[in-house]
Amino acid sequence: MTGPLLFCALVGLGTLIAFVGLWRTIKSLDPVEARTKEYAPGSEIPSGGEARLAQRTIRSRLNRLLSGLSLGRRLATALVQADVPLTAAEFAVVILGASALGFLLGTWRVGAILGLALAAVMGGLPVVYLRMMRSRRQRAFSAQLPDVLTMLVGALRAGYGVNQALQTLVDQFRPPASKEFARVVRAVGLGLTVQQALTDMVARVGTDETELMVTAINVQYETGGNLAETLSIISETIRDRIRIEREITVLTAQQRLSGYILGVLPLALAFIIFLINPGFFRPFLEPGWPRMLPVAAVVMQVAGFLIMRRILDIEV
Repeated sequence: MTGPLLFCALVGLGTLIAFVGLWRTIKSLDPVEARTKEYAPGSEIPSGGEARLAQRTIRSRLNRLLSGLSLGRRLATALVQADVPLTAAEFAVVILGASALGFLLGTWRVGAILGLALAAVMGGLPVVYLRMMRSRRQRAFSAQLPDVLTMLVGALRAGYGVNQALQTLVDQFRPPASKEFARVVRAVGLGLTVQQALTDMVARVGTDETELMVTAINVQYETGGNLAETLSIISETIRDRIRIEREITVLTAQQRLSGYILGVLPLALAFIIFLINPGFFRPFLEPGWPRMLPVAAVVMQVAGFLIMRRILDIEV
Protein backbone atom coordinates (compact mmCIF):
# COMPACT_ATOMS: atom_id res chain seq x y z
CA MET A 1 0.00 0.00 0.00
CA THR A 2 2.98 2.29 0.68
CA GLY A 3 4.25 2.02 -2.89
CA PRO A 4 1.13 3.35 -4.67
CA LEU A 5 0.73 6.14 -2.12
CA LEU A 6 4.36 7.18 -2.58
CA PHE A 7 3.96 7.09 -6.35
CA CYS A 8 0.82 9.27 -6.20
CA ALA A 9 2.60 11.71 -3.89
CA LEU A 10 5.56 11.99 -6.27
CA VAL A 11 3.27 12.51 -9.27
CA GLY A 12 1.30 15.19 -7.43
CA LEU A 13 4.50 16.91 -6.29
CA GLY A 14 5.94 16.87 -9.80
CA THR A 15 2.75 18.30 -11.27
CA LEU A 16 2.68 21.01 -8.61
CA ILE A 17 6.31 21.94 -9.27
CA ALA A 18 5.67 22.09 -13.04
CA PHE A 19 2.68 24.39 -12.75
CA VAL A 20 4.36 26.61 -10.14
CA GLY A 21 7.36 26.96 -12.42
CA LEU A 22 5.10 27.82 -15.35
CA TRP A 23 3.22 30.37 -13.22
CA ARG A 24 6.47 32.02 -12.10
CA THR A 25 7.63 32.16 -15.71
CA ILE A 26 4.46 33.93 -16.78
CA LYS A 27 4.45 36.28 -13.79
CA SER A 28 8.10 37.24 -14.33
CA LEU A 29 7.42 38.77 -17.73
CA ASP A 30 8.11 42.49 -17.76
CA PRO A 31 4.84 44.21 -18.80
CA VAL A 32 6.76 46.95 -20.61
CA GLU A 33 8.74 44.35 -22.55
CA ALA A 34 5.60 42.35 -23.35
CA ARG A 35 3.81 45.46 -24.60
CA THR A 36 6.80 46.49 -26.73
CA LYS A 37 7.07 43.00 -28.24
CA GLU A 38 3.36 43.02 -29.02
CA TYR A 39 3.57 46.14 -31.18
CA ALA A 40 7.21 45.96 -32.30
CA PRO A 41 8.10 42.30 -32.90
CA GLY A 42 11.73 41.44 -32.35
CA SER A 43 12.49 44.30 -29.96
CA GLU A 44 13.58 43.60 -26.39
CA ILE A 45 14.18 45.75 -23.36
CA PRO A 46 17.16 44.44 -21.36
CA SER A 47 16.51 43.54 -17.76
CA GLY A 48 18.93 42.36 -15.06
CA GLY A 49 19.01 39.30 -12.89
CA GLU A 50 20.45 35.83 -13.39
CA ALA A 51 17.07 34.14 -12.90
CA ARG A 52 15.51 36.33 -15.55
CA LEU A 53 18.39 35.59 -17.94
CA ALA A 54 18.11 31.84 -17.32
CA GLN A 55 14.35 31.87 -17.98
CA ARG A 56 14.88 33.84 -21.18
CA THR A 57 17.60 31.38 -22.26
CA ILE A 58 15.35 28.36 -21.67
CA ARG A 59 12.46 29.94 -23.55
CA SER A 60 14.73 30.97 -26.42
CA ARG A 61 16.11 27.43 -26.72
CA LEU A 62 12.62 25.96 -26.75
CA ASN A 63 11.54 28.52 -29.35
CA ARG A 64 14.54 27.66 -31.53
CA LEU A 65 13.75 23.96 -31.21
CA LEU A 66 10.11 24.52 -32.19
CA SER A 67 11.17 26.76 -35.07
CA GLY A 68 13.50 24.03 -36.29
CA LEU A 69 10.53 21.65 -36.33
CA SER A 70 8.47 24.34 -38.14
CA LEU A 71 5.97 24.30 -35.27
CA GLY A 72 6.94 27.41 -33.36
CA ARG A 73 5.54 30.00 -35.75
CA ARG A 74 2.25 28.14 -36.32
CA LEU A 75 1.80 27.51 -32.60
CA ALA A 76 2.59 31.13 -31.76
CA THR A 77 0.08 32.31 -34.37
CA ALA A 78 -2.61 30.01 -32.96
CA LEU A 79 -1.94 31.27 -29.43
CA VAL A 80 -2.26 34.88 -30.57
CA GLN A 81 -5.47 34.16 -32.46
CA ALA A 82 -6.91 32.39 -29.40
CA ASP A 83 -5.73 35.23 -27.12
CA VAL A 84 -3.98 32.75 -24.81
CA PRO A 85 -1.26 34.56 -22.80
CA LEU A 86 1.45 31.96 -23.38
CA THR A 87 4.40 31.69 -25.72
CA ALA A 88 4.91 28.71 -28.01
CA ALA A 89 7.61 27.31 -25.72
CA GLU A 90 5.43 27.60 -22.63
CA PHE A 91 2.50 25.93 -24.36
CA ALA A 92 4.79 23.14 -25.53
CA VAL A 93 5.83 22.61 -21.90
CA VAL A 94 2.16 22.33 -20.93
CA ILE A 95 1.60 19.68 -23.64
CA LEU A 96 4.67 17.71 -22.57
CA GLY A 97 3.66 17.92 -18.91
CA ALA A 98 0.14 16.67 -19.63
CA SER A 99 1.52 13.83 -21.77
CA ALA A 100 4.00 12.81 -19.08
CA LEU A 101 1.28 12.83 -16.43
CA GLY A 102 -0.99 10.68 -18.60
CA PHE A 103 1.84 8.22 -19.30
CA LEU A 104 2.69 7.87 -15.61
CA LEU A 105 -0.93 7.36 -14.57
CA GLY A 106 -1.67 4.86 -17.35
CA THR A 107 1.52 2.89 -16.73
CA TRP A 108 0.88 2.80 -13.00
CA ARG A 109 -2.71 1.58 -13.33
CA VAL A 110 -2.46 -0.92 -16.22
CA GLY A 111 0.71 -0.86 -18.29
CA ALA A 112 2.85 0.90 -20.84
CA ILE A 113 0.28 0.55 -23.65
CA LEU A 114 -2.44 2.31 -21.69
CA GLY A 115 0.18 4.82 -20.58
CA LEU A 116 0.99 5.71 -24.18
CA ALA A 117 -2.69 5.95 -25.08
CA LEU A 118 -3.44 8.15 -22.06
CA ALA A 119 -0.38 10.28 -22.82
CA ALA A 120 -1.68 10.89 -26.35
CA VAL A 121 -5.14 11.79 -25.04
CA MET A 122 -3.96 14.13 -22.28
CA GLY A 123 -1.32 15.67 -24.54
CA GLY A 124 -4.00 16.44 -27.09
CA LEU A 125 -6.32 18.14 -24.60
CA PRO A 126 -4.34 21.45 -24.55
CA VAL A 127 -4.37 21.48 -28.37
CA VAL A 128 -8.13 20.86 -28.43
CA TYR A 129 -8.59 23.67 -25.89
CA LEU A 130 -6.48 26.00 -28.03
CA ARG A 131 -8.50 25.21 -31.15
CA MET A 132 -11.77 25.75 -29.30
CA MET A 133 -10.64 29.11 -27.91
CA ARG A 134 -9.42 30.24 -31.31
CA SER A 135 -12.64 29.22 -33.06
CA ARG A 136 -14.78 30.85 -30.36
CA ARG A 137 -12.85 34.11 -30.57
CA GLN A 138 -12.93 34.17 -34.37
CA ARG A 139 -16.69 33.56 -34.41
CA ALA A 140 -17.23 36.31 -31.84
CA PHE A 141 -15.14 38.79 -33.84
CA SER A 142 -16.88 37.89 -37.11
CA ALA A 143 -20.28 38.34 -35.46
CA GLN A 144 -19.28 41.84 -34.33
CA LEU A 145 -17.72 42.85 -37.64
CA PRO A 146 -20.91 43.98 -39.49
CA ASP A 147 -21.83 46.31 -36.62
CA VAL A 148 -18.21 47.46 -36.46
CA LEU A 149 -18.30 48.40 -40.14
CA THR A 150 -21.65 50.14 -39.75
CA MET A 151 -20.31 52.33 -36.94
CA LEU A 152 -17.05 52.91 -38.84
CA VAL A 153 -19.00 54.07 -41.90
CA GLY A 154 -21.12 56.37 -39.73
CA ALA A 155 -18.03 57.87 -38.10
CA LEU A 156 -16.34 58.48 -41.46
CA ARG A 157 -19.45 60.09 -42.90
CA ALA A 158 -19.66 62.32 -39.81
CA GLY A 159 -16.22 63.73 -40.68
CA TYR A 160 -13.99 61.67 -38.39
CA GLY A 161 -10.55 60.61 -39.50
CA VAL A 162 -9.62 56.93 -39.60
CA ASN A 163 -7.76 57.10 -36.27
CA GLN A 164 -10.68 58.85 -34.57
CA ALA A 165 -13.12 56.35 -36.06
CA LEU A 166 -11.03 53.46 -34.75
CA GLN A 167 -10.97 55.01 -31.29
CA THR A 168 -14.77 55.22 -31.46
CA LEU A 169 -14.88 51.47 -32.06
CA VAL A 170 -12.71 50.91 -29.00
CA ASP A 171 -15.08 52.96 -26.84
CA GLN A 172 -18.35 51.51 -28.13
CA PHE A 173 -17.73 47.78 -28.53
CA ARG A 174 -16.97 44.86 -26.24
CA PRO A 175 -14.08 42.40 -26.63
CA PRO A 176 -12.76 40.92 -28.80
CA ALA A 177 -13.44 43.79 -31.26
CA SER A 178 -12.60 46.55 -28.79
CA LYS A 179 -9.40 44.78 -27.73
CA GLU A 180 -8.15 44.29 -31.27
CA PHE A 181 -8.89 47.84 -32.38
CA ALA A 182 -7.32 49.14 -29.17
CA ARG A 183 -4.15 47.32 -30.19
CA VAL A 184 -4.37 48.97 -33.59
CA VAL A 185 -4.75 52.43 -32.03
CA ARG A 186 -1.82 51.83 -29.66
CA ALA A 187 0.33 50.48 -32.49
CA VAL A 188 -0.34 53.64 -34.51
CA GLY A 189 0.56 55.65 -31.43
CA LEU A 190 3.88 53.79 -31.22
CA GLY A 191 4.75 54.79 -34.79
CA LEU A 192 3.30 52.14 -37.10
CA THR A 193 1.22 53.16 -40.08
CA VAL A 194 -2.49 52.46 -40.06
CA GLN A 195 -2.07 50.01 -42.94
CA GLN A 196 0.61 48.00 -41.10
CA ALA A 197 -1.33 48.04 -37.81
CA LEU A 198 -4.46 46.75 -39.55
CA THR A 199 -2.45 44.10 -41.41
CA ASP A 200 -1.06 42.89 -38.08
CA MET A 201 -4.64 42.73 -36.78
CA VAL A 202 -5.55 40.42 -39.66
CA ALA A 203 -2.77 38.04 -38.56
CA ARG A 204 -3.99 38.18 -34.95
CA VAL A 205 -7.63 37.49 -35.85
CA GLY A 206 -7.17 35.13 -38.79
CA THR A 207 -10.59 35.42 -40.48
CA ASP A 208 -11.44 36.05 -44.13
CA GLU A 209 -13.93 38.79 -43.23
CA THR A 210 -11.27 40.79 -41.41
CA GLU A 211 -8.85 40.39 -44.31
CA LEU A 212 -11.52 41.63 -46.72
CA MET A 213 -12.16 44.73 -44.62
CA VAL A 214 -8.47 45.57 -44.13
CA THR A 215 -7.68 44.99 -47.81
CA ALA A 216 -10.39 47.49 -48.77
CA ILE A 217 -9.05 50.09 -46.34
CA ASN A 218 -5.46 49.65 -47.52
CA VAL A 219 -6.47 49.88 -51.19
CA GLN A 220 -8.44 53.05 -50.50
CA TYR A 221 -5.42 54.53 -48.75
CA GLU A 222 -3.29 53.92 -51.85
CA THR A 223 -5.76 54.77 -54.61
CA GLY A 224 -8.20 57.14 -52.92
CA GLY A 225 -11.97 57.13 -53.22
CA ASN A 226 -15.05 56.98 -51.03
CA LEU A 227 -13.96 54.73 -48.17
CA ALA A 228 -17.31 54.97 -46.38
CA GLU A 229 -19.21 53.71 -49.43
CA THR A 230 -16.76 50.83 -49.94
CA LEU A 231 -17.02 49.75 -46.30
CA SER A 232 -20.80 49.94 -46.50
CA ILE A 233 -20.80 47.48 -49.42
CA ILE A 234 -18.37 45.20 -47.59
CA SER A 235 -20.59 45.32 -44.50
CA GLU A 236 -23.56 44.02 -46.50
CA THR A 237 -21.38 41.31 -48.05
CA ILE A 238 -20.15 40.15 -44.66
CA ARG A 239 -23.71 40.12 -43.27
CA ASP A 240 -24.82 37.88 -46.13
CA ARG A 241 -21.80 35.65 -45.63
CA ILE A 242 -22.51 35.23 -41.91
CA ARG A 243 -26.18 34.54 -42.63
CA ILE A 244 -25.28 31.78 -45.12
CA GLU A 245 -22.79 30.25 -42.67
CA ARG A 246 -25.45 30.14 -39.96
CA GLU A 247 -27.91 28.50 -42.34
CA ILE A 248 -25.31 25.86 -43.21
CA THR A 249 -24.68 25.28 -39.49
CA VAL A 250 -28.40 24.71 -38.90
CA LEU A 251 -28.80 22.39 -41.90
CA THR A 252 -25.80 20.25 -40.90
CA ALA A 253 -26.55 20.16 -37.16
CA GLN A 254 -27.96 16.61 -37.28
CA GLN A 255 -24.95 15.27 -39.19
CA ARG A 256 -22.49 16.93 -36.83
CA LEU A 257 -24.35 15.55 -33.81
CA SER A 258 -24.27 12.08 -35.38
CA GLY A 259 -20.52 12.39 -35.83
CA TYR A 260 -20.00 13.33 -32.19
CA ILE A 261 -22.22 10.49 -30.98
CA LEU A 262 -20.50 7.93 -33.20
CA GLY A 263 -17.12 9.20 -31.99
CA VAL A 264 -17.93 9.11 -28.28
CA LEU A 265 -20.22 6.05 -28.11
CA PRO A 266 -17.55 3.30 -28.53
CA LEU A 267 -15.30 4.91 -25.92
CA ALA A 268 -18.14 5.39 -23.47
CA LEU A 269 -19.34 1.81 -24.00
CA ALA A 270 -15.82 0.45 -23.50
CA PHE A 271 -15.48 2.43 -20.28
CA ILE A 272 -18.82 1.13 -18.96
CA ILE A 273 -17.86 -2.46 -19.79
CA PHE A 274 -14.53 -1.96 -18.05
CA LEU A 275 -16.33 -0.77 -14.90
CA ILE A 276 -18.72 -3.75 -14.96
CA ASN A 277 -16.10 -6.37 -15.84
CA PRO A 278 -12.48 -5.16 -15.54
CA GLY A 279 -11.12 -8.42 -16.93
CA PHE A 280 -13.12 -8.25 -20.17
CA PHE A 281 -10.37 -6.39 -22.07
CA ARG A 282 -7.47 -8.32 -20.56
CA PRO A 283 -7.01 -10.59 -23.65
CA PHE A 284 -6.47 -7.47 -25.77
CA LEU A 285 -3.53 -6.47 -23.57
CA GLU A 286 -1.70 -9.80 -23.69
CA PRO A 287 1.37 -10.25 -25.92
CA GLY A 288 0.62 -11.11 -29.52
CA TRP A 289 -1.59 -9.94 -32.36
CA PRO A 290 -4.66 -9.16 -30.15
CA ARG A 291 -2.86 -6.00 -29.03
CA MET A 292 -3.26 -4.60 -32.51
CA LEU A 293 -7.06 -4.75 -32.38
CA PRO A 294 -7.61 -1.84 -29.94
CA VAL A 295 -5.02 0.23 -31.82
CA ALA A 296 -6.70 -0.44 -35.15
CA ALA A 297 -10.11 0.34 -33.66
CA VAL A 298 -8.93 3.69 -32.31
CA VAL A 299 -7.23 4.61 -35.60
CA MET A 300 -10.34 3.75 -37.62
CA GLN A 301 -12.56 5.64 -35.16
CA VAL A 302 -10.45 8.77 -35.40
CA ALA A 303 -10.21 8.49 -39.20
CA GLY A 304 -13.99 8.16 -39.52
CA PHE A 305 -14.58 11.16 -37.28
CA LEU A 306 -12.12 13.30 -39.25
CA ILE A 307 -13.70 12.25 -42.56
CA MET A 308 -17.14 13.26 -41.31
CA ARG A 309 -15.79 16.59 -40.13
CA ARG A 310 -14.17 17.13 -43.51
CA ILE A 311 -17.40 16.37 -45.37
CA LEU A 312 -19.32 18.86 -43.23
CA ASP A 313 -16.68 21.58 -43.60
CA ILE A 314 -18.47 23.65 -46.26
CA GLU A 315 -16.69 26.84 -47.26
CA VAL A 316 -18.71 29.94 -48.09
